[in-house]
Amino acid sequence: MTDQAVDADGLKLSAEGHFLGRTRELKELLADIERAGLDTLAGKKAPRARVLLIAGRPGSGRTALAEELVRQVAERYDGGVLRARLSEPDGTPVPVEHTARELLAALDRPTPAGACEDDLTQALRDALADRSALLLLDDAVSAEQVDALLPETPDCLVVAVSGGPLTGISDVRPCTLGGLDTKSALELLTRYTGSVRITVDPRAAEGLVEECQGHPTALKLAGGWLAARPTTAVADLAKNLHTESDEGTPLSRVFRLAYAALPSPAARILRLLSLAPAGLVDPHIASALAGCSVGGARTTLDDFVALGLLHAVDSPLPQYEVPGCLHPLLKALAETQDRPGELQLARARMLERTVRLLQSCRAITETDNPEAREKLQDLPRSLRFPSPRAAEEWLQARRPALLASARLAVADGELDTLARRLMSQLVRAMVAHFGTQAAAPDLYGVHRLVLDVAERRELPRERAAALLNLGDLDAQTGRTRDALTRYRAALDAGREASDPYATGRAMESVGGAHLELGDYDRAADWFGRALAQRLARDERPDAARLYGRIAAAHTYAGRYGEAQRGWRAAVAGHRKNGDVAAHARALSELARVQEYAGRPEESLRTCQEAVEWARRAEDVRLQAALQLRLADTLDRLGDPAAAGLHRGAAERLLAEGDSGAEPEPEQPDPSTHATDACEIRSTSAED
Repeated sequence: MTDQAVDADGLKLSAEGHFLGRTRELKELLADIERAGLDTLAGKKAPRARVLLIAGRPGSGRTALAEELVRQVAERYDGGVLRARLSEPDGTPVPVEHTARELLAALDRPTPAGACEDDLTQALRDALADRSALLLLDDAVSAEQVDALLPETPDCLVVAVSGGPLTGISDVRPCTLGGLDTKSALELLTRYTGSVRITVDPRAAEGLVEECQGHPTALKLAGGWLAARPTTAVADLAKNLHTESDEGTPLSRVFRLAYAALPSPAARILRLLSLAPAGLVDPHIASALAGCSVGGARTTLDDFVALGLLHAVDSPLPQYEVPGCLHPLLKALAETQDRPGELQLARARMLERTVRLLQSCRAITETDNPEAREKLQDLPRSLRFPSPRAAEEWLQARRPALLASARLAVADGELDTLARRLMSQLVRAMVAHFGTQAAAPDLYGVHRLVLDVAERRELPRERAAALLNLGDLDAQTGRTRDALTRYRAALDAGREASDPYATGRAMESVGGAHLELGDYDRAADWFGRALAQRLARDERPDAARLYGRIAAAHTYAGRYGEAQRGWRAAVAGHRKNGDVAAHARALSELARVQEYAGRPEESLRTCQEAVEWARRAEDVRLQAALQLRLADTLDRLGDPAAAGLHRGAAERLLAEGDSGAEPEPEQPDPSTHATDACEIRSTSAED
């Protein structure tokens, strides 16, 4: 049993990985790749990729056939093979924007956070325009899903898997699957039962195949049932199925038999797996759903794999997938055999376990933090990760399920407290392991979910935090006007919550958006409002930084007098605060403005002072940039010898450290709002 390889949709492989049956269908599909299309016959060049459709009922082996086809022709497509699943296990279509984002990520192409469907699909088409790639689009629900992802090049091939026709896509080559032929079906049974029971009573085996109508997943379940009962004859199972009610499909009848044979605790675990996000299960999820030990859950999950009820995912961690064809059967059982309150309690246990795992995943990266170390030690040993690398591998492997958990928790509407905690810890863990920039596309979706909960529960403070996060991500991806709208909404929410931190951040962000849009007067005005609040609260570091932002707005507007006053105030503020690095940078910007204002001698003195402060701050990059600026100023003042000395000093500094461009006017860290806003949200969401 250990060498059997099957997938969630009835993937039929032998112990050696040999594909079973479907010889005729496979031959037709291979021929369809070479056959001339309608455009070619009409004397036109094919405008898009060819689409081959493999249609069949869930569990009919349609994915298996698609994978075998891809395996045989993959070497023809040097652009590689891309795979995507277009529906959830319960049949819910996956949004096209999510699929396009995943495919772009597989191509190592940037996927801006919050980009719309049209932008992402166009980016995907652009990425595939000069590639000869093969796309496997599994579990397609509609033609629109597939059409939106089609490459606009005939050099690509799309293999789509669906339950029916894809009406609306031109020149689709369909292949409709029925049951397996008798020979292949018997071979599949033999993989589970061994050859003796099949050859001893071949007529009974053929009768069993007939009862299953050659349905691959039904045959797998039948084989698993027989494998668990070595002394039971094939004829006994065939008889049981024949006397079963004719109600339902062959798959549902065999499933009822397999389910009825399970011990009560295992049967309960199996039906609760219908609650697993994205159909993905690991021992922790199964343990939390059923309220049993992690070790016991893993043993049960492995037993389910042997019985054909689950399939093991190819992953560095123990992970399993609920077959899509069994999901509706499990869901129906859970709804009829478990009370709604019990199902909700199981969901709550699963979310609570996920929250604690995310806490552990993040805490392992903060070993220098005594509080984090203490929290980590308080967790049960089964929830601790041995190393940051192990935690990151878990987070990467479970990412689809974690994001699905957040979506399902928010959609539930009755577990909002747990949903808020889950999203808070998910954001923190992803930032800790992947960084804000790399995690931005996923974070954008999470922050939108946070906003949904905040609006539903009328939580203005969390609404302000989510809007700030979304605005920051919009701003970072060039959607400045969208960001401005979110920042203004965040300001209203912050005022409603009487939250000075949120309102101050929102006002500064509104100013930053106006600065990006070139409205320097409004930018200076909003920075000034934020400054007034910081001064009233005696928040000196932020006040000093805001003086610099006001000065930057005046600089862009060409108001050099006001800009110099602003930078002098910033210099004084940073000096009082003891921030040597910020002091040096503010002096650098003051020198720049003085030069713009036509005061080269004054700029020279300020720049020399800035060099000294940069040296104290050990900012080699800034030192080198200032030395180069001194050289340029001295050239303009007619002292090329002194200019050469400063250039030489800059070259030596750059040789010793990292080279870099001259710094831009002082701006706040673009990740500041995201981090601070997460703190706003998570503080109120934590117990």
